[in-house]
Amino acid sequence: MMENREITWLTLPFNKLDCKSLYQILRLRSEVFVVEQACVYQDVDGKDVKALHVLGYAGEELVAYCRLFRAGDYFDEPAIGRVVVSAAHRRFGYGHQLMDKAIEKLFHWAGESEIVISAQLYLKRFYEAHDFEQISDIYPEDGIPHIRMRREINKERIL
Repeated sequence: MMENREITWLTLPFNKLDCKSLYQILRLRSEVFVVEQACVYQDVDGKDVKALHVLGYAGEELVAYCRLFRAGDYFDEPAIGRVVVSAAHRRFGYGHQLMDKAIEKLFHWAGESEIVISAQLYLKRFYEAHDFEQISDIYPEDGIPHIRMRREINKERIL
């Protein structure tokens, strides 16, 4: 049985990622989004260079990750994307820690009052637990049902 280990969080722009970190990011995203979800799609989409990357490490292992975008770099609004936790570490609540960290970092980095995400439908309740609300009908993205969700940022909860 794996122990609940403390997570070390790093937030880096693309040009500050070293080769090892970039490899770990791409490996984790491929492991979950391509292999586990059996979804063939172009993960390396050219948007990583504009993103701020949030990395969660348990020891030397990257176990949680997402990327953040300023308004206009992905959607018209600031956005969080590629939210992922490795399968072996999901039961420790790292996904919730990741979202809390991402929301805080995006608020301070982008300085906006709302965030949007393109969420896989089966994760709707997870994102609702972080105050996101569905703002679109269900649509397919890479063969997986998605919904667009939005969250207003409560500055008092962030500061």
